[in-house]
Amino acid sequence: MTIRFGTDGWRAVISDTFTFENVRLVAQAIADYVREQGERATPEVVIGFDTRFLSDRYAREVARVMAGNGIVAHLTRADAPTPAVSYAIVQKQAEAGVMITASHNPPRYNGIKLKAGFGGSALPHQARRVEALLERNQREARGPNLMEYRQALDADMIRPFDPAWAYYQHLSGLIDLDTISLGELRVVADGMYGSGRGAFRDLLSRTRCCLEEIRCEMNPGFGGIHPEPMAHYMQALVAAMQTHHADVGLSTDGDADRIGAMDAQGNFVDPHHIFALVLRHLVEKRGWSGAVIKTVSTTRMVDRLAKRYDLPLHETPVGFNHIADYMLNGDVLMGGEESGGLSIKGHIPEGDGILMGMLLLEIMAEARAPLHELVAGIQEEVGPARYARCDIPLKRPVPKPEMVARLQEQAPAELAGQRVIEIGIEDGVKYVLADDSWLLIRPSGTEPVLRVYAEGVSDDEVEALLAYGQQVAMG
Repeated sequence: MTIRFGTDGWRAVISDTFTFENVRLVAQAIADYVREQGERATPEVVIGFDTRFLSDRYAREVARVMAGNGIVAHLTRADAPTPAVSYAIVQKQAEAGVMITASHNPPRYNGIKLKAGFGGSALPHQARRVEALLERNQREARGPNLMEYRQALDADMIRPFDPAWAYYQHLSGLIDLDTISLGELRVVADGMYGSGRGAFRDLLSRTRCCLEEIRCEMNPGFGGIHPEPMAHYMQALVAAMQTHHADVGLSTDGDADRIGAMDAQGNFVDPHHIFALVLRHLVEKRGWSGAVIKTVSTTRMVDRLAKRYDLPLHETPVGFNHIADYMLNGDVLMGGEESGGLSIKGHIPEGDGILMGMLLLEIMAEARAPLHELVAGIQEEVGPARYARCDIPLKRPVPKPEMVARLQEQAPAELAGQRVIEIGIEDGVKYVLADDSWLLIRPSGTEPVLRVYAEGVSDDEVEALLAYGQQVAMG
């Protein structure tokens, strides 16, 4: 059996490949990796889990394996957001972390996110080392070391804890709760049945904002939806906002490291606009500076803002681990990706939907303007920019090198009436056009799908780009 870590961990179908046996095998490889670092005689690992079917049981098994290998396992008592678990790694000075989640994937999936000691996703070379140890263990028929749960508790090798309040205290230093309170905003928080449920309630409980919550109860099947904050899955949020006459709706994905929003007019506010709004706010209102990091699938509105403020800009492959690498090695103001994973200076190098939602409230309250006006303003300043993405299900994986070579060879001279001026191959193939529009085609690193992304100056241009992308992607 081959288990591979994608852009953010290992994911598989529950009871197919994602089984207790395989989880223990992966946990043993992680334990071996932690052990070979040799930093402490008794290393420590933080373990958390989301609301998916059996996530708590899988997390307990990971903790048992850690204890069996002489590693202290800090295990969350209940489901918790990924950024809260990641922050706990730093706070507890642990060697690593494990989050049982499949993030935004459909309910039939579960997964393991491997976190490094700096509180972000493991870097590619770290994930490759765990894979190598897993292969070695399987080759040598070396099974996992296990300690009984009750015995591990008694031996203080498994330590249940709540990561929430330390995380909230940290966030309170990154957001202006006083300004948010003065805004007296009417907010609907959509937990999408994920582990971000209750987070906005806890953070806003001592403000003058009026908060309503939906889809915050435990539902391991996520009500039949993908727990991903995209417009298609947020109609329940639109209805709740109408019912409660809300100013804004905030939605987090299955493990709350991604964000999406709705304005009071029922318009979806995607992560591209949230990225641009927060970046402008940090520079113009807080006077912050530093490099800006974005993935290849993220809006070029960010490029234009970075140019306006004379900030260094770097573009990376998809996956927050690439952004984290920059955040760990330089002065980074903000980093983010199209999917809604965003982070800022002073925070851990990890996408955080909860932090971004709170910053969006701060921006609205400080500007004393509705969200649709703020979006229109950023479009006027650094737009126009229209964006769309389509996912093509695959029956078998697409060999990325073959696809890249073919799309490079077949590159058109013109798309949607615009000249192709640049072809990028950092992650898939990206055609950049003369009017700053672009088309990106790449296989997903987390699901069996081919993703086609497009940004243009009009909806018609985006539609034409997507149509071309779909046609050639499967050619």
